[in-house]
Amino acid sequence: MALMLGGGGLVAANVYASATEGWGDGSGANGTGHVLSAGMATIYCPDVGSRLTTVPDAARPEVDRELALLDRQTAEAYRQLQQSGQGGGQESGSVDATIMNPLKDQRAATIGRIADAIDRTGERPQGLDAMAACTLRPGGDGASAGPQSTATPSPGAQPGGAGQGGNGPVVSDYADITSVPPAAPNPPQQADASRGSFTSDCGVNANGLFNSDNVIVAPGVSNGAHHFHDYVGNQGNNAFASDDDLANAGTSCVDKGDKSSYYWPVLRLQNGTQERDAGSPGGGTEGNAGQIVTPKQVTLTFTGNPRGKVTAMPRLLRIITGDAKAFVNGPGNANASWSCTGYEDRQLKDKYPLCPPGSDVVRSFRFQSCWDGRNIDSANHRTHVAFTAPDGSCPAGFQAIPQLVERIVYDVKAPSLQDGGRTVPLFAVDSFPEQLHKPVTDHGDFINVFDEDLMRQLVDCINSGRTCGSAGDQPGTTASPTASSGSGATASPSASSGSGSTATSSPGSGAAEQPTATATVTSAPAPSATQPGELPRTDATVTPDRTTAPDRHTTAPDDGTPQQDHRTGKHRTAEPDRSTAPAPPTPSSTPAPARPAPTQSVAAQSVPTQPAPAQTTAAGYVPPTPAQPQPQGTHGALAETGAHLWPAALGSLLAMSGLIMLLRARRLRY
Repeated sequence: MALMLGGGGLVAANVYASATEGWGDGSGANGTGHVLSAGMATIYCPDVGSRLTTVPDAARPEVDRELALLDRQTAEAYRQLQQSGQGGGQESGSVDATIMNPLKDQRAATIGRIADAIDRTGERPQGLDAMAACTLRPGGDGASAGPQSTATPSPGAQPGGAGQGGNGPVVSDYADITSVPPAAPNPPQQADASRGSFTSDCGVNANGLFNSDNVIVAPGVSNGAHHFHDYVGNQGNNAFASDDDLANAGTSCVDKGDKSSYYWPVLRLQNGTQERDAGSPGGGTEGNAGQIVTPKQVTLTFTGNPRGKVTAMPRLLRIITGDAKAFVNGPGNANASWSCTGYEDRQLKDKYPLCPPGSDVVRSFRFQSCWDGRNIDSANHRTHVAFTAPDGSCPAGFQAIPQLVERIVYDVKAPSLQDGGRTVPLFAVDSFPEQLHKPVTDHGDFINVFDEDLMRQLVDCINSGRTCGSAGDQPGTTASPTASSGSGATASPSASSGSGSTATSSPGSGAAEQPTATATVTSAPAPSATQPGELPRTDATVTPDRTTAPDRHTTAPDDGTPQQDHRTGKHRTAEPDRSTAPAPPTPSSTPAPARPAPTQSVAAQSVPTQPAPAQTTAAGYVPPTPAQPQPQGTHGALAETGAHLWPAALGSLLAMSGLIMLLRARRLRY
């Protein structure tokens, strides 16, 4: 009996060990399971692009290429810094000689070419030479507030780093959303306010269209972003897309008159997953590692102005909100907003939210809504648009345009900070490598490719106070949010009956603009075709339960019929989504529960256990700790199989022991 029990236990233990073997590789956690949360060294280089407010049109292509080269030089210097031990393994003089001084020389040459290019067709910019030198910012600057460890990280992580890519996130990048005070109320609307809203349903990028380009900032430059973007709407956006390419491309939007491009950095789980970009520029080679998470919902809403009417956006208008380099540049252009469903009156700007059980992570972007009336872009991609003042007024010479509000929801759990994300993985957005995946670097990009007729309808809808878009026109229903009893959260107003739309409260932003709550239509995952040049998905796609949300508009960019690729001229046929992951129901409105009920995510643990009471520490909300940690795995993974073999093995052993005892009893009788 003892031999049987020992052998059975050994088999089960081997299955469990095999299921979890290698999980920690690249996780950035040490042997004790605690994340290495000491501050990491990074490199600060002055942002030359922000100084170039006037660049002649003829010089812009060359200037854009040289600015992209500056980013590439910084990324390479940061990689060398990581390999040298985050600046802590060498004397400062050695780091200066091998990394910082060569970087300064490279930047000086590049900046000189930028000045020459502008000088040939305009007035030579002054003061750029002083921006060549970069600064080494050592770690340990108080950025860490969580559990400390100085042990060597697990294989695959960089020395002194954290997260799967070795360059963040760290424990201090997270905060308990319930400890955040509610935001100030929106400014009152005046009599002439444009109170309507228009929603465009463009899906959640369930087809997995990614690249590390940025056609706004670095046109014609591959990997100009140095991190991967999610794309919804226009399906032809890459570094080489011309205006005609964008106009002729397909769209994932329900209304095919909206071919606009909406994109933002992907969110990843630091769970040891090796995505297909693990060895690619913009991905793992630049510290952007882990499982890319498909959003649960994406809501794209255009709202009005609290003081007056709005005018149409010009076609091909480009807007960038937030600053991808805000960690080293400072918060001047930062516009990140992080929250949780049920708590969206509370916004975090420089922390990722730790959401209570049953609450989802929410990213929101509020774009600039004042336009200079002349330019669809500017040299620094900022001066042609502006935010409103606190009272809703635009700067002199600017006019109000519809404000794009993006709300992106993710079904990810609060990381287990007490064990460095080993039980429940850390999550973070992609970033430039030297920005260390800080939440303040979150940003969004938009290119307006609306049909002119649809844009006129959008403006008329907003100015007339109606709620329009993919769900159809409705009378004006701008509602005021009410507090949810016992939660301290702002509740979402009710959606119109049978409309298929959901009304959400204003998430708030770091800028002065805070439009009122409006009815919106959420997008849920949908199966779709693989697009040319995309990064194929490797994780299961969660699709909505259409039996519980019959009115939800969920669409894929292709319907399976042959379509012509706008770049190659060849036809392609959409393939159906073959994901076997179960489809959990997607709620049709944003909950504001007093006691949210736990939900199960795709990457959730396979075997439910009785949790211990939740705790709140200095590092923020700590999820309940299971009685026995379960392996993290997707459905059908070996981790799940091993977890389920425990009760099966025990039952088999008990049955066999009973059979032996019965046979022995029979022998004694005879």
